Amino acid sequence: MRFMDTATYAAGSDLDTLDSLDAPRSTAEQHLNADLLPLLAEADLLDSPATWGSVPTPAGPFRLEPVRPGRDLELLTGWMNDPDVAAYWELAGPATVTADHLRSQLDGDSSSIPCLGILDGTPMSYWEIYRADLDPLSRHYPARPHDTGIHLLIGDGTNRGRGLGTALLRAVTDLVLGNRPRCTRVIAEPDIRNTPSVSAFLNSGFRWHAEIDLPEKRAALMIRERALRNLL
Repeated sequence: MRFMDTATYAAGSDLDTLDSLDAPRSTAEQHLNADLLPLLAEADLLDSPATWGSVPTPAGPFRLEPVRPGRDLELLTGWMNDPDVAAYWELAGPATVTADHLRSQLDGDSSSIPCLGILDGTPMSYWEIYRADLDPLSRHYPARPHDTGIHLLIGDGTNRGRGLGTALLRAVTDLVLGNRPRCTRVIAEPDIRNTPSVSAFLNSGFRWHAEIDLPEKRAALMIRERALRNLL
């Protein structure tokens, strides 16, 4: 699986737009999109993940960078077609499948932000940071205002199975709690069959809350409380 080089992500062309997903637009509209994504289109529902900065991990500095489909679609499509990823995400297929999944967030109300996880300068994971209290998930547990949910996948199989997921979950939870002062809990709902994922959440400070039936899976509802942030 091919990764873009570090320089591509460090530079971040100002002309990155949604052109691979949308019909052709005027130059002015393209510049407007480039200015709005990833910084302004996130609004205030998630306190702008693009501005959260980085946190140290044992494997190097880690940060979240909101997805730009014109730049990232090929990379994400490759990850979604990895059999280990496809088994749970169910997004294998041509780029249009991944594009439609991204569009549902990018064209929505900004309550879910798709992000690349950049570890030591290299994009190696995909994250969705979302308002769990505004999501259909909130019908399955006693949600609190500003509960923040996370979905993740590690894109390259060489990064799986060696404890990296635990370190990254700690890092992202620290980013959420450090930058969303109104959020008191981080929520996750991995597929109950995905034992490595459930274990990574438990090892990173989440507590098992319940098993819940969601439309697409039976899930382990996992919660990490802000109050226990410095104890776990």
